Amino acid sequence: MKKALMYASVASMIQQFNMNNILLLQELGYEVDVACNFEFGSTISKEKINQLKDTLDQMNVSYYHIPIPRRILDYKSLKQAYKQTKQLFNDKEYDLIHCHSPIGGLICRIANKNSNHYNDTKMIYTAHGFHFFKGNNPLKNFLFRNIERYTAKYTDVLITINKEDYEAAKKFKLKENGKIEYVPGVGIDIDKINYISGNREGLINELHIPRDSILLLSVGELNENKNHRVVIEALPGLPDNVHYLICGVGTLKDKYIELSKTLKVEKRLHLLGYRDNVIEIMKSIDIFVFPSKREGLSVALMEAMACDLPCVASNIRGNRDLIENAINGYVINIDEFSNQLIKVLLDKEMSKQEIYKVNILKSENYNIKNILFQMRQIYELKENI
Repeated sequence: MKKALMYASVASMIQQFNMNNILLLQELGYEVDVACNFEFGSTISKEKINQLKDTLDQMNVSYYHIPIPRRILDYKSLKQAYKQTKQLFNDKEYDLIHCHSPIGGLICRIANKNSNHYNDTKMIYTAHGFHFFKGNNPLKNFLFRNIERYTAKYTDVLITINKEDYEAAKKFKLKENGKIEYVPGVGIDIDKINYISGNREGLINELHIPRDSILLLSVGELNENKNHRVVIEALPGLPDNVHYLICGVGTLKDKYIELSKTLKVEKRLHLLGYRDNVIEIMKSIDIFVFPSKREGLSVALMEAMACDLPCVASNIRGNRDLIENAINGYVINIDEFSNQLIKVLLDKEMSKQEIYKVNILKSENYNIKNILFQMRQIYELKENI
């Protein structure tokens, strides 16, 4: 039987974005393994990681822990992860490897290049947002652009998920007969989203806030990149009945709580932690806010669009693919996000529903059914590379 490996930096990348790809590979006749960091770095709880392992067992998928670091300069962990990955490749002799994200993709492709079976393995890499992009630190752009350029030489198929990355990838030289593909994200389950109902009354009661509250929501890890700070900083300039909810866990939780106290808005900030009912929450709130500094193509933003929510997002790569300013939402430059967010939310035009009816139609472009059709073509195309 043909053997395939799904390789990602963290377990949450498998659980949230690749279970359908694993099933698809099995349908195509592959015995599938998974390798990722199961111990740290994920945006899901340990309980969810254990549930993922149980699910993989039920699917007859073997899995391997690789201590992939979150930081490119963590040389010790990089070396250890590389060594274990290379050994896995030598032992298992995979026909196809599909790796994800910049650091995981770096380790995976270099390890494969130096393995005993490089010439017999087809390498697919999905860049969930290159770590070089317009507006980023020039030194970081230089570093990550050259890493991506170098490792592209060992890649058969390079999948980009937004238009800016697709144009950037065209400048790379892949393996002989290599292909660059544009697949708009990992897809969202439109049918499932349409089936789920909101429960605003239950959410209001859970938060112990007045029924006339205006609810803002962000979804994402509590870290510097997701940039929730700028929304918290905007709260003092908004009416007292505006509350800000965040679904996610992360290292900045205590700092955000302290910031809210300093700004005297602690009763209007609600850190909900990891939630598995995000769609229900989305259908219970008023406005979705997405202030990230860097994204590939956000699933959370696509889901908010499919829920017919007014969306206010940062003016960055990926977000611009999804939101056309004043057409189906608003995009705001990061360096003026707090001030501009206040203006947008206080603008009466914000409430015009015709602006957001476009979202439901546009979100159909990212239906998981369409994405899986493209992925099937890519996996089948691999046979002819």
